[in-house]
Amino acid sequence: MSDIESTAGQRDQADITDYNDPNAPWNQAWDQQGGIANWNDDVIKEFRENSGKVGGAYAGGDLILLTTTGARSGKRHTTPLGPLYREDIMYVSSFIEDKYPAWWYNIKANPQVTIEFRDKTHQATGKVLEAEEYAEFAAWVLANNPLLADFQSKVDRPIPLVVLTLDDES
Repeated sequence: MSDIESTAGQRDQADITDYNDPNAPWNQAWDQQGGIANWNDDVIKEFRENSGKVGGAYAGGDLILLTTTGARSGKRHTTPLGPLYREDIMYVSSFIEDKYPAWWYNIKANPQVTIEFRDKTHQATGKVLEAEEYAEFAAWVLANNPLLADFQSKVDRPIPLVVLTLDDES
């Protein structure tokens, strides 16, 4: 079992079950234009300076840094995400309301990614779930993750689901 899988039984943000909860991390750092203000830069810096531990709204929860290659630009982009688990399968999703996140498009175009977890870096493969595979996985997610189920009830498009598999796992 990898270091990443060892936390599969833990629930992140267990007390937050409503997407609009003012205590949810994604509702904490908005600028005057309604966008997130330097959110990722500060979290990435703190993550790397503290072996994957961050404070504030994410204190006590697991985060990964997911680095993808831009679908159009070819540039590397790093995004902090809370890993989710279905048994030993790591997956990620997003709470962006009006579109799929850039990292989703990047993985769809180039599935080779880098995952930083705690103080380790792993090469990995991301798989954007689609069609029947998406339907089965999404049904499980929505039945077992009240936060994503609540978010799905508020948006018209299917939530993004990406499975991450470490390349250095046997």
